[in-house]
Order: sequence, then structure tokens, then C-alpha cells
Amino acid sequence: MPVAYGTGLVMRRAADLYPGKAKTDRRDAYVLADAGRTRRRQVHWLDMGSDELLAQLRVLNGFDIDLAADATRLASRLRDALTSISPVLERAVGERPHQAGVRDLLAAYPTLTALRAVSQSRIERTVKARPPRIAAKVSTAVAAALAARDVTVPAEAATGRVIAELDRVCSRRDALAAEIEEAFLARPFGELLASMPGIGPRTGARILAEIGDGSAFRDGSKLAAYAGLAPVTRQSGTSLAGESRSRKGNHRLKNAMFPAAFAALRDPASKAFYDRKRTEGKRHNAALICLARRRCDARVAGAQPLLFARVRA
Repeated sequence: MPVAYGTGLVMRRAADLYPGKAKTDRRDAYVLADAGRTRRRQVHWLDMGSDELLAQLRVLNGFDIDLAADATRLASRLRDALTSISPVLERAVGERPHQAGVRDLLAAYPTLTALRAVSQSRIERTVKARPPRIAAKVSTAVAAALAARDVTVPAEAATGRVIAELDRVCSRRDALAAEIEEAFLARPFGELLASMPGIGPRTGARILAEIGDGSAFRDGSKLAAYAGLAPVTRQSGTSLAGESRSRKGNHRLKNAMFPAAFAALRDPASKAFYDRKRTEGKRHNAALICLARRRCDARVAGAQPLLFARVRA
């Protein structure tokens, strides 16, 4: 049996269209049933299919978002701790807690005393174990920070607990990313999403979990409206005429497609479209929304109504 969902506010407004002011279970049931029958396009029809892979992606995406929030919180706490111990050291590595080599360095030598006890070459080797390209730069910055301060701060060893917890959360998220990528690429539509500039496994998995195979949307305009990327026209006589940014739609989908459009600026075709919108007078965010909206129209020849593949020039 098809199942539809309507928010409480929508159904209460629908109830105002029916005669009578009483609120009873029988009247509410009638309003719900009649609204679903007569306003099929105004309610959200749920997908009751038993797609195990999509359900798995939704769960993994939620877990990944929670871990990302935890990692951001712990990174901010680490930067605060480093600032209280050595502002110079915080400036050297404070913007790099997401990089595995920096976390390895701080985990191995969590205090200024421990860092001073090792040479710059040892610091560079520790960082070089995972991101080699930043090892020389980080080791030089850390050495300069250590030379700039000789005071030992009380309770500096407590910083090591924050570093260990941050490294644990980041490691869990890295392991989860591999699981998400495997589930994401297991679907043919996932491979098509991955072929689009700016869409990686995490972002693609979030898009895939929200729209399935895209067959629920007749065209790109329907998808853009569902994601809240389509502009909203506001017109009243001659005093008001224009279009504004929509604040509705599926925010989870919009929050995946907007950063994907930003990452796609490395693609020449996407960058050319973005530059054209900026030339027309649009600001950065507005031009990115236009790019994200345009990417909803990407199709594959001979495929189902809506498939993301590659942005056309």
C-alpha cells in the first residue's frame, strides 16, 4: 500500500479548508485521507521498497556525520589547548589536526618537553610516515616554535588525551569511509555519480541515499525543487517582481550538492559556467547554487530520466 507523509503544520493548514472548528480523531483521519486523495502532489510519498543497500548507506552516512562533528569538536579543543601552552606551536600545526602525520607527531610527543627532546630530523620522519609532502614544512615550523619558547607549562601532559581521542575518531572515520565507498560503488548509479567532477564517495553516498536511482524525478527541474536549489518567484503587481533563494527542500541533499558544486570548480566546464554567472553579477554562493542547479540536468544518453554523469559544456 502506498504511504504518504505530511508534516503536522501542513495538515493543520489543510484542516482549515474544511468546514467546522472541532478537532477530533475522526475529523483528523478524514482530513488526512482526503488530503492524500485530492492533493497527491502536496504530500511526500515514501519509498517503501526494501533496498537494503540504500538503507545501509543512510545509516553509514548518519554515523559519518556524527564522527565528523566529533572530530571538529576535538580539533577545536586541541587548538585551544595548544594555544594555552604555546601559541607559536599552535600556529605551526593548529590548522593541520586532520592530517594523519601531524596527529602522529602530537600523539608520539604530546608535550613541549617531549618535542624538545627529539631532533628536527626525527620530527620530519614521524610526520613523513603518512603525508610525505608536508613533512619538511611542518618540521621546520615546529622547530621554530620550540626555539621561540623555553617555559614549561603545568598540566601540558593533559593535551595528550585530547590528541589520542582525536586520532581515534579520525581513524574510525577513515575505516568507515572505506565501508561507505564499497557500498556506494556497489550500485551502478553510484559509479555514474562518481564520474561527476567534485563528487567523491562520501558526497556521492549522501546524494544516492536521498534520491535512490533518480527515477522518482521526471526531470532535473523536479530534482532541483526537491533539493531546494530552484529559485522561488515572488511577484505582486508591479511593486514586487523577482526570484529569491529557496529555503525549503531536502536539506540533506542540498548540503551534499552545494559543496560538490564548489569542488567541481576544478573542472574547466564547471569553472566556465561559474565565471559566466559571476560576470552576470551574481555573488559566489548564488553562482554556486546556479551550478548545482545546472548539474541536476545532466543526463546519460539512452538512460533513465535522470542520471548524473558529466556536466555538459
